[in-house]
Amino acid sequence: MDMQNKTDRAVEVLVIGAGMAGLLAARTLKEAGREPVVIDKGRGLGGRMATRRIGGAIFDHGAQFITARDVRFAALLEEAGGAGAASEWCKGFSGKGDGHARWRGVPGMTGLARYLAQGLEMVQEKQVEALRLSEGGWKVEMTGGESWAAKAVILTAPVPQSLVLLAKGGVVLPEEWKGRLEAIRYERCLAVMAVLDGPSNLPEPGGLALNEGPIAWMADNQKKGVSGEAAVTIHATPEFSLEHWEKDRDEAARLLLEAAAPWLGAGVKTVQVHGWKFSKPVEGEAEACAVVHRAPKLVLAGDSFCGSRVEGAALSGWAAAEAVLA
Repeated sequence: MDMQNKTDRAVEVLVIGAGMAGLLAARTLKEAGREPVVIDKGRGLGGRMATRRIGGAIFDHGAQFITARDVRFAALLEEAGGAGAASEWCKGFSGKGDGHARWRGVPGMTGLARYLAQGLEMVQEKQVEALRLSEGGWKVEMTGGESWAAKAVILTAPVPQSLVLLAKGGVVLPEEWKGRLEAIRYERCLAVMAVLDGPSNLPEPGGLALNEGPIAWMADNQKKGVSGEAAVTIHATPEFSLEHWEKDRDEAARLLLEAAAPWLGAGVKTVQVHGWKFSKPVEGEAEACAVVHRAPKLVLAGDSFCGSRVEGAALSGWAAAEAVLA
């Protein structure tokens, strides 16, 4: 049933953001008998677990892999692997295995997000403008003038974006959280996606972290098993990304491809650049989530809690759902 054109709709729990935290929060609520709705401003699912197609080439251009140290999260990846939505990529890079599995989504990172979204009500391409307290719950205002009513809200957008939504709605943060949340900052990342006319020189298994120059990370999506064609993802360092953020993106791509030349080993056919404004928290929050309003419930969650990895976002999503259910 298509609910995307409804206005002034009332829901039990509204989860804002369809990344790992939002999807696992919603799954947990659904399993507990609640009726959550997940809303996201994008066309795709997964947030920074992002996959893009350029012609016949496919790129993971956000989060590159997933590790699991938490038993519950490891079990979830095994479950997704059994369903064909995730696969182990490797246990380390450049021949330096460390015994920790690096997982990827199948066919790309968004494949895992689509698996986690099964059975959930998803509303995409809807952007939240503000959250306001209303009688018995929250009024969620959209950019197009539409508004929703929710008894509880879980906000999983990057913390600076969430704080803007709350400020626009006049929501006052408790003192125990105000300073901590306002202090959270994120690194930026320019991601170059290059379609090559032949195999790259990147060593097996296709991932390489660099310690100097403008490049932080390179991945061969073909060797990774994501793309049938030669397709390389290049992540710039936070310093390079910040310096070139407001400058010409084509020039930034040229500089990064020039630095990457020894590992490309082939000609570049097509290039696209994506900017991740909220790539990774500089310093995250140790708590699993932030309950900033208890009645009605309003919880902030995401990858700035429990560590900056995908696993941290998962643990935060579970914690946010449990806070709503408490």
